Amino acid sequence: MGSTAPYVTVRANDTASGEVFSLFTGLVDAADWLYGHWYLLALAIAICWGAGELVVRRLAGKASAERMALELVSNRHFDPGIEEIFRRGVQLARASTAMPWWAPRRAKAVQIRLRADGSAPLRYRIEGPAGGERLLSITPFGPDVTVNRARPIADMPRTHTVRAEFLLRGKLTSPLREVPLSPDPLQPLVDAVTDLRSELGDLAEIRLDIQRAPKWALRARRLQLTSAARRRERREAQRSARWLRQDAGGFEDSWSGQLQQLLGDKTGAGSGRRLVMPPVPRRVEPAEALGKLAEDDHLVRVQLLVMCASNTEGRAQARLAQLQAAFDVFGGRSRWAMRGWRLGPWRFGADHWPTRRGFERRWSLGHCQPPRANWVRLDELTGLLKPPTAHCRLPVLRGDLPTFEFGDAELLLQGIYRGPDGRARMVATYAEETLFEVGVGKAGGGKTERALAQAIGWAHAGGGLVFVDPHRDSWPRATTFLAHDTLMPRIALVDLNGLGPNPRVSSWNPLGMHQGQTAHEVVEAIADAYASALAWDDATAPRALTILTNALAVLVAVNAAACQAGRPEDQATIFHTRALITDASFRKAALAAVADRLGEETRSWWQTVFPTLPPDAFAVVLNPIARLAANPVTRAFLGQPAGVYNIRAAMDSRMIVWVCPGGSGPTDRLLTALLARDLLRAARSRRDMPEERRVPFRPYFDELITLTGAAPETIAAMFEDLRKYRCHVHGMTQLLARLPAAVRLSLVQNASTLATTAGSKAAIAPITAEWGDNPSPDRVATMERFEHFVSLNVHGRRIGPIQLRGPHLNDLFAAHARPKDVPALERAAQANAQALPLDQLTDRAAAQLGRTAAFLADHAPAGTAAVHLSNEKEKEFG
Repeated sequence: MGSTAPYVTVRANDTASGEVFSLFTGLVDAADWLYGHWYLLALAIAICWGAGELVVRRLAGKASAERMALELVSNRHFDPGIEEIFRRGVQLARASTAMPWWAPRRAKAVQIRLRADGSAPLRYRIEGPAGGERLLSITPFGPDVTVNRARPIADMPRTHTVRAEFLLRGKLTSPLREVPLSPDPLQPLVDAVTDLRSELGDLAEIRLDIQRAPKWALRARRLQLTSAARRRERREAQRSARWLRQDAGGFEDSWSGQLQQLLGDKTGAGSGRRLVMPPVPRRVEPAEALGKLAEDDHLVRVQLLVMCASNTEGRAQARLAQLQAAFDVFGGRSRWAMRGWRLGPWRFGADHWPTRRGFERRWSLGHCQPPRANWVRLDELTGLLKPPTAHCRLPVLRGDLPTFEFGDAELLLQGIYRGPDGRARMVATYAEETLFEVGVGKAGGGKTERALAQAIGWAHAGGGLVFVDPHRDSWPRATTFLAHDTLMPRIALVDLNGLGPNPRVSSWNPLGMHQGQTAHEVVEAIADAYASALAWDDATAPRALTILTNALAVLVAVNAAACQAGRPEDQATIFHTRALITDASFRKAALAAVADRLGEETRSWWQTVFPTLPPDAFAVVLNPIARLAANPVTRAFLGQPAGVYNIRAAMDSRMIVWVCPGGSGPTDRLLTALLARDLLRAARSRRDMPEERRVPFRPYFDELITLTGAAPETIAAMFEDLRKYRCHVHGMTQLLARLPAAVRLSLVQNASTLATTAGSKAAIAPITAEWGDNPSPDRVATMERFEHFVSLNVHGRRIGPIQLRGPHLNDLFAAHARPKDVPALERAAQANAQALPLDQLTDRAAAQLGRTAAFLADHAPAGTAAVHLSNEKEKEFG
């Protein structure tokens, strides 16, 4: 028995060795078989990978179908801080994980889309999981950013399309350059698409996908970076030790080394080689080796895709090059670079096989599969995590501001805009949105020239207007471009300057009732005009206002009776006020003839109050009328019984009326006040017409300082009320500060268009203050002649202020100039205004008192004494 144990042990050992050898042999045979049939292993791996990829793609596609989109629109006051932007980045990173548990990682991302297609300078959209909509809808940006639910964008196919994917190049652990918030970091991208032309099919879109960094990938990357840093330090230590040994050996073998040993140690104790201590590898600091990857917080992976398209060859490629240059602004030790490689003039990247198909899949489905190097911290993306701010200079696109087309009644000319690409175009606003305009600037700066160009363009488009110019300079400037056969029947000239030996003058009876006016509205308009021009009110001149109002009520009643009797040529004029107050017989006949037309209060005043008034109470009322009568032109203009001037008819028939009051003295101010109040009355009288039938009409007031000096409250009321009646006022002035406070406040408050030329800083400051001093008064004050800064209203949104070149008539309307037809236009304009020689109208005005007295005598009730005026009386009152 004892002798068999070693045998059994040996036998067991042999069996174990045989099994090990058999296993080893089997493994060798299997490896040999696999080596010989490697394609089967590769095929199996490919099948497994393909099946897994197919499943992942299907799941990712299903998850992407439930994405939502938001569009963020910032206003011109949006100025966020770093903390607000950082919080938004945290929201985006958190929202990227709001997906079902089964969703693949490539679908767990939030996408920022920066898009320029001609509809806006740069549209800012957020797309992400539907589960993150509530989180993304509430932004830390406050009311300065509006969040709207966005619809899917369907792009029409373009002829030429280029694609690019950007990755981070440089040191992996180094951050991008810290770009300040002012100017806006988006400014280079906006500038890159500022010359985009939608009519050529231009399109540029940037997509930045943000994905939370997976922990295992981050750990693997950190381990790789740490190992690389240690290897680098060991290599550096070995290199340093090698150089030290070489230096020490070289020194000891040199003559100087040998001599130093002989002199320093005669006993030979130092004859051996020096001991060189190799340097120890420096300890690797994690913060230094890992850089921005050292901390887990707020670390994300990003994917940056760009696509540019156009229907014109070469424009898409040029746009991509501009965007590539724009991304260079973010570059430092780490930078954005286009993925791919170049071979001579050819570049192979996202536009070519084999990466193009993957690019298009990621582009269409919103999948995020970033390159391994695209690790960033949220604070590196602050420039892209928000819409354009107040520090971003946005271009004005064709979709923002329409291009002016001659003869288009829907557009109103504004000026010449020169885009960033140097292309100039005539821009306009929509007529229905341009309710009021204000132009400010120094004399000769171009504000009147711009208003004339606008008025002429509006006239050729079929619009009606009245141009009130106290100095008459605008009329000869405009006639060359208005002398068209189609316009002549619509143009009327009311010129009160009295030029020439026997000038021709039109006529107007402010008290006339032959044009269907309402009696109490006429009385109110004239009384208010007097009060405005003479600074009367109920506190300072109550008696004068009462006398004038009651006198006007009687004369208007007389005119209503004359028109009803079919004798409009016998109407009284404003100069009959003196006869009514000072001539007892005329007053008695007038009161008797219209007693049934007067209210009880008016009749009682004439019977009880008027006889008690002292004679000197009437001077304050009669003196202004005497001044009007002393001027032969105003006497002829206002002294006709059935005047031709009818601004309400001009509004409704699209007439083009030029009114030149003739000066700025006290008498002219009263006449201007009468005209302005009549315009306000006529516009308000359109309330008897349905709104859709009210024809747009545009009054242009040159030299507002002169006009408002006569009728401040009237002009202010125009800027407040007339839009309701589709009457839109345009005013020009040299100094806003010289306007009465009521006018200044009304026109600035309601101006759809606010414009200024160059001028002194004190004069410009009130306008630039409305724009938040952007541009500053210093910049506006140094503009060239005919340059304007203008803020406009288009589609309910304010555009600008932008710099425009004021249109010059000789350049803009050169093709429409008709200098040879100007005499014909002058004759037609006077004929339409029924202007007659001054002496003829003067004689008719002088005889009008007699005709009115005769009418009163014919229509006096029985028992009333007839009115008899001697020739001397007729001359006195006529």
